[in-house]
Amino acid sequence: MSPQSRPRVFVTRQIPEKGLECLRQVAKVEVWPGDMPPNRDELLRHAEGCQGLLTLLSDRVDGELLDQVGPQLRVVCNYAVGFNNIDVAAAQQRGVAVGNTPDVLTDATADLAVTLLLAAARRLPEAIDQVRHGDWKTWEPLGLIGVDLTGKTLGIIGMGRIGLAVACRMHAGWSMDVLYTARSPKPEANQQVGGRHVDLDTLLANSDFISVHCPLSDETRGMLDAPQFAQMRSHVVLVNTARGEVIDQPALLKALTEKKIFAAGLDVTTPEPLPPEHPLVGLPQCVIAPHIGSASRDSREQMAMIAANNIIAGLNGRPLPHAVS
Repeated sequence: MSPQSRPRVFVTRQIPEKGLECLRQVAKVEVWPGDMPPNRDELLRHAEGCQGLLTLLSDRVDGELLDQVGPQLRVVCNYAVGFNNIDVAAAQQRGVAVGNTPDVLTDATADLAVTLLLAAARRLPEAIDQVRHGDWKTWEPLGLIGVDLTGKTLGIIGMGRIGLAVACRMHAGWSMDVLYTARSPKPEANQQVGGRHVDLDTLLANSDFISVHCPLSDETRGMLDAPQFAQMRSHVVLVNTARGEVIDQPALLKALTEKKIFAAGLDVTTPEPLPPEHPLVGLPQCVIAPHIGSASRDSREQMAMIAANNIIAGLNGRPLPHAVS
């Protein structure tokens, strides 16, 4: 196939070269060169006339964009597990296949969730800042007291692959009991970690640590609000590596500042990034990472290959290896 006759694919951010090399074997590939995502006008302009789009969560793919690209568009794939930025119904109405990159980032994201939990529980960022700023004077019997982990209860909100991976780590490493929410009981959670399927209210009232892993939907948007924080134990550590919108941030800020919960560890926020002057950023008991859950070399390369293979399948009219429904 000559370069001129190859289908066009627009990739909205630089991804690992391994995936781009795979795409370039079958398509004419344009990669957005900027450090920041393309704005709406730029996205519309560069996507127009393409047969494939490889997008990120920051790119809104809706009916307007799909119509602007044109009827020749065959496939859109998110370089992410989530796909709430894509109007899947609008794509399906136009015969456009939609894919994502699941499974491969399970361990990386679970590791990051555990890291945030440990850092928040043991007040690690505060301790590091104390050393860096020259405020470490001596060993203090009451200095930087955190919360214990061994034998405590972990609540998993959304017992999917990542939630189970976190539960396995905390159950095996710290002998934690596990409560979880899910649409239905998960036999693998019961078998592997002795997990108990409960409703959200029971989980909130009985957990010492809570880790959020549910997808963003109309049902889960803002599901952790002031009434939910009121049910939590005062020593609870809350971790979110799912989507920022699941937590009502003003309610979280109030719960932290009024010491209704002990600490929080967030890899996702609303918006992203949070401005430096946002009160959560300066709060010592809130550990915030810049959405790095999948940021390991193996995970990102595997995501690039899955995305490339999804795009190639869609260009050739084949079912996507990892299609969303």
